[in-house]
Amino acid sequence: MARKSPRPSNATDKQVITMPETTSPVPQIKKNPSSVSTISGNSSTMDVETKIRQRAYELYEQRGYTPGSDQEDWLRAEREVLSRSGNRQQSA
Repeated sequence: MARKSPRPSNATDKQVITMPETTSPVPQIKKNPSSVSTISGNSSTMDVETKIRQRAYELYEQRGYTPGSDQEDWLRAEREVLSRSGNRQQSA
């Protein structure tokens, strides 16, 4: 019984695609903690986003974890949280 030997590879069978080299360096973005804006005197935007996220999840829970209203929950939570922080700012 004759054995088949593997077919020799030709240079035309294999193509190698390379990415072009860039001459300019990729800019790095650095976060500066002093550049974070605040909504009220003692809470940063990250704190506000966390509060909005928590309130939106509470609304999701109240709806019985029914999917499909995530944008409505987020917008309602955003209005509630921002109005509360606005009320604190006015009373201070």
